[in-house]
Amino acid sequence: MTDSVEVGSEEYELYQEAGDILVEVMDEAAEMVEPGVTHLEVAEHAESRIEELGGGPAFPVNISVNEEASHASPGADDETEFEEGDVICLDVGVHVDGHIADAATTVDLGDNRELVEAAEEALSAALDVVEPGVHTGEVGAEVQDVIEAYGYHPIVNLTGHGLDVYDAHTPPNVPNRAVDTGVELEVGDVLAIEPFATTGSGKVTEGQKTEIYEVVEEKPVRNRQARQVLEAAAEFDGLPFAARWLDTSRAEMGLRRLEMNDIVRSYPVLKEAAGELVSQDEHTVIVTEDGCEITTQ
Repeated sequence: MTDSVEVGSEEYELYQEAGDILVEVMDEAAEMVEPGVTHLEVAEHAESRIEELGGGPAFPVNISVNEEASHASPGADDETEFEEGDVICLDVGVHVDGHIADAATTVDLGDNRELVEAAEEALSAALDVVEPGVHTGEVGAEVQDVIEAYGYHPIVNLTGHGLDVYDAHTPPNVPNRAVDTGVELEVGDVLAIEPFATTGSGKVTEGQKTEIYEVVEEKPVRNRQARQVLEAAAEFDGLPFAARWLDTSRAEMGLRRLEMNDIVRSYPVLKEAAGELVSQDEHTVIVTEDGCEITTQ
């Protein structure tokens, strides 16, 4: 569970600062998305701008296209370009001294305005009901109702989540459908609420591509490449990182060895069925006495 954050406290101000940086970076990144621009150009611009503005990436910039829903980030030599008709989910995380802002938006290069609106309106409806004592299942019900009213499906095996210092995914989960299980929100909770709308069935599966990793356990390793990767990853303070951030020889081999030894966790791309489309919208909020404070708008 997230630690309680008091309005006006130093922690609160750091969360707000991270949100301010994110808003500026997200606007710039979304403006860059157009046919002919590469995914890598957008990701690298956003990540460098985060640092220029005084923050750090809380995770690699996610650029999920069409049936991709999450965890898609370009590799070091990725030359993939945006194309006419693409639906692109940009998911950006910023931290300031570990205090995280997490937000997403969808850029439509085709004719999918209603799909984009479904996620946007679902997020708006969810935020309207966030306050102390509200059950997370009620928030999910708002998301589900809006998306289904548009004729799409919410992605039910992706959820919003809590945020804590140097931890981008903590309880509670905030579902994208009505559920009986869950918890009541409390004053000071820091949450990322993120509806996904899809033309598909509403369930994502793991694809083969992986570019995002996270150190989950510290223990000795004998393999030289693995040791170099682990040393390089220490600068990310336990937050998720991109393979392309590692300035080590044979990093891919080192990552594989670390994953085999349960030292590093990989985050494969999560996808809907081929040919389907996904939209996403997301804000970070701090629950207050009379509702919530959105840090990322």
